Amino acid sequence: MGFVSLGCPKALVDSELILTQLRAEGYAISPSYDGADLVVVNTCGFIDSAVEESLDAIGEALAENGKVIVTGCLGAKQGVVKAAHPGVLAVTGPHDVDGVMGAVHAHLPRPHDPYTDLVPPQGIKLTPRHYAYLKISEGCNHRCSFCIIPSMRGDLVSRPVGEVMREAENLARAGVKELLVISQDTSAYGVDVKYRTGFWDGRPLKTRMTELCEALGSLGIWVRLHYVYPYPHVDEVIPLMAEGRILPYLDVPFQHASPRILKLMKRPANAENTLERIRAWRAICPEITLRSTFIAGFPGETEAEFEELLAFLDEAQLDRVGCFAYSPVEGAKANQLPGAVPEQLREERRARFMHKQAAISAARLKARVGRTLRVLVDAPGIGRSSADAPEIDGLVKFKDVKGAGAARAGDLIDVLVEKSDEHDLHGRRT
Repeated sequence: MGFVSLGCPKALVDSELILTQLRAEGYAISPSYDGADLVVVNTCGFIDSAVEESLDAIGEALAENGKVIVTGCLGAKQGVVKAAHPGVLAVTGPHDVDGVMGAVHAHLPRPHDPYTDLVPPQGIKLTPRHYAYLKISEGCNHRCSFCIIPSMRGDLVSRPVGEVMREAENLARAGVKELLVISQDTSAYGVDVKYRTGFWDGRPLKTRMTELCEALGSLGIWVRLHYVYPYPHVDEVIPLMAEGRILPYLDVPFQHASPRILKLMKRPANAENTLERIRAWRAICPEITLRSTFIAGFPGETEAEFEELLAFLDEAQLDRVGCFAYSPVEGAKANQLPGAVPEQLREERRARFMHKQAAISAARLKARVGRTLRVLVDAPGIGRSSADAPEIDGLVKFKDVKGAGAARAGDLIDVLVEKSDEHDLHGRRT
């Protein structure tokens, strides 16, 4: 079997589940097209560039191998894959292990007498051994006007809390040093089951973000929260960060600061309260790192409203920020709004936004010079602090101590920060 995994960390977890099932049934995974009897391509279908990348990957797999099964978010867009590549064997949507396995069984019968004990308890992971994504729910109850994810992944479905904790324990036992908690809406965990009480290790545990964070914080490894909507109960996890039980890091997708634009986006629309919350979080946990994403050039956005967004950046002083120029994704309700912003202006606003944020991020990094940070090593001379999620944030580049053994991936070390640049910190191991 060949496998190509594209898209976000949620899709990566889907790939891990499929690969785990394939291995459990005795299928071997090939590192090349020519060594595979069949190829599965897990796609992304969120924005136009992701659709194009996914279609290109499918085309390449067809050209190199010829037998291709497509799964993932692009598969949920009716007819898109088959229209571009009629030769694919089957198409399924996201988070559909059963659908993929059914297609695999139909076109490549499962090997005789599989040995399920060849699969480790933590399953097959595509991340390095020292960190892993922990997906706690699927789908989303929000209907943001710029987003089509609910149409592809459905409404919120929370995983049983005991199942989540067993997976987290297995990962910790396997040597994982950092868990990255992901979902479409992490702070809504348990809403769909009315925060039902489950069981972990013989003890009752509520299916709720606060209780889940408390339990994960007892495993003795790094726990990092992503995709956290700023609901009031998010305030309850900040003391856990201050106590060192989970990482002082919060990924909150604010998206904009103008109340009118937030209303058009169908997002919470009170930037003043957001700023008050940020100040309160920092008062409880001064070490907290705040990451967010924003959209520039949303339909109807005026120059004054964009300036309001820039003013919010100045006030919020966020540590890590990403910005996208609005993309008219097919099927998004925002495309029907009046006042579409020309593409060139959307890109210009995104560039202005990132220029301002670059100065803020650089200043916040510079404030860390002279401090000693705990760093998780990713590769020789390269690691990350609590402020840095893999692949999306910065790095801590360090020199090892002469005469001591070189730090290896997965080691936790102390690094004295000696200088900074726009994205990364540089220092030496102490």
